[in-house]
Amino acid sequence: MTTSPAGSVESQLRASVAQFAGPARAVATGIVGVFGVVATPGGALPLAFALLALTFGAGVADVLAGRRTSFALSVLRAGAVCAAQPWLTSVPGEASLWAVNVLTITAITWQWEHPPRLTGPALVALLVVGAIAGLGAWLPVVPRVVVETVLARLAYVLLSRAAARTDAARAEQAAVEQAEALSRDRRRREREYLALLHDTASATFLAVASGATTDPSAVAGYAAHDLAILTGGEGPVDLEAGLRMVSSGRALRVEAVWEEVPQVPAAAALALVRAAEEALRNAERHSGASSVAVRLAPTPGGVEVTVADAGVGFAPAEVPLSRRGVRGSVVERMRAAGGTAEVTSRPGEGTTVTLRWCREASACPANAAASRRPHG
Repeated sequence: MTTSPAGSVESQLRASVAQFAGPARAVATGIVGVFGVVATPGGALPLAFALLALTFGAGVADVLAGRRTSFALSVLRAGAVCAAQPWLTSVPGEASLWAVNVLTITAITWQWEHPPRLTGPALVALLVVGAIAGLGAWLPVVPRVVVETVLARLAYVLLSRAAARTDAARAEQAAVEQAEALSRDRRRREREYLALLHDTASATFLAVASGATTDPSAVAGYAAHDLAILTGGEGPVDLEAGLRMVSSGRALRVEAVWEEVPQVPAAAALALVRAAEEALRNAERHSGASSVAVRLAPTPGGVEVTVADAGVGFAPAEVPLSRRGVRGSVVERMRAAGGTAEVTSRPGEGTTVTLRWCREASACPANAAASRRPHG
């Protein structure tokens, strides 16, 4: 039967019990030693004090020294007290309570620190020493110490197995949660891909079918752009091509300014294009303006897209929460892609939507160019 590595609960239990065993043995044998000296006949007091000094010395080792040193000194302490029984007992023919208690405490606490292959032979040797020194008085002591030792070991094993079962249950629960998380992530990716397919290829098909785009080279460019997004994932794509596509065939006249910008990852490009498309759609529906200005420009470490109109404007703070056009399709879409979106508007003063994406979020200015209006 192979043993698996101790889990966190099991290892913590074993470490805590082992750490507690030495100090517990030191305190218990020290108290027993003090009472043993008190019960020792007057003629044997020098021997009793010597044993008490050995007890305290071994107790210090139990607390401060390593396990090997502590084990060796605990064997010496228990063996010396057992061997000195004829002089320690106040009632001839009876086993010394000092020796019996020290041996019992030692045998029990050993089960928390050391394996049976080490403690078993040592305990047998101590029982033999005690039986020789205590003669017939030790006959009932031997089975008592053995039973208490076995029970202590059994209790330790049961606690360790309970801790191991706890570790196994926690590991199983963690595996289930991980599987559920992977499943949720897979479903999310599937939904994102379907949305991506809808937002790219279907939009191109619709533009061609409606006649908004008839130039074969432009259609080829849009198709290449869509293919790069669908197959390249995070590969760099041309943002301008996507913005040109959503700007063409609008109900409002679009005054566009395209500055040279670096290519951006497909996910960021898609967010920028779709957010700009939503801003254009809102301008068509609500601004009342005769034209809308779109500007693509570089920013330190990224790009900026501005959609502005000189229409009726609105008060952003008064937009109901149920209206998710700007909030969901613009602001949250950009936030999900690692960018920012700012909507600046006042009644009678038009609306400006500023979209920014930077390779490092800290490089994107939060308020730069918020009120700048692009010019065609």
